[in-house]
Amino acid sequence: MSIHPTAIIEPGAQIDEGVHIGPNAYIGPHVTIAKGTSIGLGALIEGHTTLGENCRVSAYAALGTAPQDLKYAGEPTRLEVGKNSTFREFVQINTGTESGGGLTRIGAECLIMGHTHIAHDVLIGDRCIIANFSGLAGHVELGDQVVIGAQTGIHQFVKVGAYTMIGGASAVTQDLPPFVLAEGNRAVLRGLNLVGLRRHLSREAIDALKPVFKQLFRSGQSPKEAATALLEKTTTPEVKTLCEFVIASKRGIPIRQEKVV
Repeated sequence: MSIHPTAIIEPGAQIDEGVHIGPNAYIGPHVTIAKGTSIGLGALIEGHTTLGENCRVSAYAALGTAPQDLKYAGEPTRLEVGKNSTFREFVQINTGTESGGGLTRIGAECLIMGHTHIAHDVLIGDRCIIANFSGLAGHVELGDQVVIGAQTGIHQFVKVGAYTMIGGASAVTQDLPPFVLAEGNRAVLRGLNLVGLRRHLSREAIDALKPVFKQLFRSGQSPKEAATALLEKTTTPEVKTLCEFVIASKRGIPIRQEKVV
């Protein structure tokens, strides 16, 4: 364990072996830090926060701070972070709220780049990448392997499915299904995230998703009606996942309107 003499560690904090805490860092009394984690210069870790093994918290990041929600009245809500996740400079992540489930969760092996804000009750899957100056409002949910371009804002309660990529400087106000590429202000579906899918899915799965994407989002049919019909026929797990997401969506899917010439 390596703790700089200028760091402040409040009584009650639980710090495992092999943790490095840099100059002027602050660790609150209800914080738990697992082995191998590194806390950088001036970083603030407070609230009921748990950091998994081998995380990296860079200079002046603030994790576990109180929700920016007027209904929050100091309840002991939580932030939980999986192992091997990295938080770059000036990242800010709030704990949950009592009405929202009480938990903000960041999965394992995530990379959260500088100046990103993650609000209360956000749930993020494993191996997600969120680029600089992005903002996720309260109650947003991301599946595994989501990639978000820099300076993107995501509206509260939006859900983003696994393996989806969002282009930089996008404004996301509706749900984005798994496996897709979306961008714009307001963000709309542009197609399948083929580059990302080729890294993680089989050729057979990708080939099955291609006609399904067109039928769901380019045929002019109601996506939920199309998804319901497809779900009864398909045996491909990825197609089932996509259809189930569309059927369950509460904020709707942002379909690009084709221009009429």
